[in-house]
Amino acid sequence: MTAADAPARRRITLSGISSRAWEHPADRGALVALRELRGFDDVVRAFFGMWNERGFRLSVLASGIRVDHRQYPAVWQRYTEAAAALDVAELPELYVTQSPWLGAEAVGLERPFIVLNSACVQQLDEDELRCLLGHELGHVGSGHAVYKTMLMILTRWAANLSWLPVGAIALRAIIAAMLEWWRKAELSADRAGLLAGQDPAAALRLLMKLAGGGDLSQVDTTAFLEQAAEYSGGGDLRDSLHKIRMTAWSTHPVPVARAASLRQWIDSGAYGQVLAGDYPRREDDSATSVSEEIKAAAESYREEFSRSTDPLVGLLRRLGDGASDVGEWVGGTAGRARSWMDAATEAAGRAHRAGRAAPGARAGAGPADSGDGTGSAGTPR
Repeated sequence: MTAADAPARRRITLSGISSRAWEHPADRGALVALRELRGFDDVVRAFFGMWNERGFRLSVLASGIRVDHRQYPAVWQRYTEAAAALDVAELPELYVTQSPWLGAEAVGLERPFIVLNSACVQQLDEDELRCLLGHELGHVGSGHAVYKTMLMILTRWAANLSWLPVGAIALRAIIAAMLEWWRKAELSADRAGLLAGQDPAAALRLLMKLAGGGDLSQVDTTAFLEQAAEYSGGGDLRDSLHKIRMTAWSTHPVPVARAASLRQWIDSGAYGQVLAGDYPRREDDSATSVSEEIKAAAESYREEFSRSTDPLVGLLRRLGDGASDVGEWVGGTAGRARSWMDAATEAAGRAHRAGRAAPGARAGAGPADSGDGTGSAGTPR
């Protein structure tokens, strides 16, 4: 039986699923906090007029192919399947544009739409394509486009104000923080793609193709994950600094890091928990606690720090542990010194009393009067 003749895999419809089910804790904490800022989205939408959403839509409409049941019907089928799994009622418009690079993006605020590079149609199999389309639907479901647009605007401002040192530095700090959030948003979307396709092997293959191209005939998933482990923990401090340089101003984590993160989410049991029906519902989103989500984000970073095998992180952990060890050592040494001093003073007091009782003895003579700073001889504590 050929692959084309194989029966279609059944996927579970995740009815009423909230985007919180797939959002990385650091991403979710930021999103919940931003959503609580009343009118924030309106401000961003006003800024978005500078970029002209309508103009970009018209550009894609003019130069790309709008996907539906008549154009790219196979892609449309994968798209509807991904949307059905994530319980998306209203599908954003989907376009295919000419590009030799594997990639896609979700664009827009008022009416989000998805743009898929033609290389994806040519180089991804059905399961990988479904996963990629689910990834972009995850971005739409989480409302990432609003905040990505804000990042784009801030980036342009930073470029325009580069001649002002103070303004540029302040904006760069904000941009760096938003880029860190965006990298976590990509991890969220990877999870959404997995939930849309419900095929972990295909989700990992997609990341492998993003790294090495469309031909996986000579590529092995286990070896790719070994690469991810080597990237995370191999080398020395110089490699750690190179990784910071590589990622600090990037919108996406590197493919091996994304694969490792997705594998860790699967292995944690969270993926299976969602498929079993244990996930947050959209109807409960309004009751979400900002403080709890921010705490979860902080805990996520703590766990990531404690789990990391990166040399620089390991050094920072050892310094922290070392500080604790030094504190214990100092405390223990101080305790031992005090015990010794108590014992020495008591012994000196006994000697002093004995000296006073003996005829002709000189008070203060002997070791107790050696000037070691323990106090007056004959004054027991």
